[in-house]
Amino acid sequence: MTMTLTPMKKANLLLLLVVFFWGLSYLFTKDGLETLPPFTFLALRFGIGFFAAALLFMKRLSKVNRKTIFGGAVLGFFLFLTLAGVYLGLQYTTISNAGFLGSLTVIFVPVLSAIIYRKLPEKKILIGSITAAIGIALLTLESRTGFGVGDAICILAAVAYACHILIAKRLTNIKEIDALNLGIVQLGFTFIYGLICAFLFETPHLPTEIGAWADVLFLAVFCTAFGFVGQVVAQKYTTPTHVSLIFSLEPVFASVFAYLFASEQLLPIQIVGAAIVFFSVLYVEIDFKELKEPKSSKEG
Repeated sequence: MTMTLTPMKKANLLLLLVVFFWGLSYLFTKDGLETLPPFTFLALRFGIGFFAAALLFMKRLSKVNRKTIFGGAVLGFFLFLTLAGVYLGLQYTTISNAGFLGSLTVIFVPVLSAIIYRKLPEKKILIGSITAAIGIALLTLESRTGFGVGDAICILAAVAYACHILIAKRLTNIKEIDALNLGIVQLGFTFIYGLICAFLFETPHLPTEIGAWADVLFLAVFCTAFGFVGQVVAQKYTTPTHVSLIFSLEPVFASVFAYLFASEQLLPIQIVGAAIVFFSVLYVEIDFKELKEPKSSKEG
């Protein structure tokens, strides 16, 4: 009657904790972008996140090889495209639109995976992905204002993150690449790309208020160092479609935290949407046959 915690289930639980922090990140990102331009904000967040993770795992990181560095450069590029797209898209569309379109990764991952590997996802994952996308739409539908340039940018960001998830899985399967080092190195390259764009398109400066520093530090430590490194490490033991489906919970957590801490209201249709996403993930992640299996049959 008990469910065994396989390496995949442990990895998926780690991803669930990552998504919890990413749901919180919307509150801190919104505040941070009020005092810092987007590329400067991104560079500062990932710079602190990289150095924090590098110091914590300095001994292990000292053994990094060329393949890991190259893989980190590629992953960092797609991670930079994702976050830069979200930050820029938010300047031209609503938060709800950005949340919905960004979460379309749950659809793009199985689609791109099917194209690349010429194999359809299993029926359970396909159903879960489609119902999760429907739930996300209901969760964010109340403020849809038509399609504009910001919406297009957010869709491109979702495609970029789908590519990031698929590439991360491929890289963590390479024997010579250490998943933890790969996760840390990608943060460093994301920082570099953000810093280059900050000097090209903005006037970089450090935060001048304690509240702004608090926003950056929370995002750097919990949502960046822990979040993105944890994602890459977990992907060694789970599949890209499981990752994208668990990540569909991000707008659910974001809406709940906005309701609790930012006085935003949740309409009945949004609550229904959140419930659909939640139960879609449960449907895929829980092995109902294992739960029904009698204990005696396992012991026999």
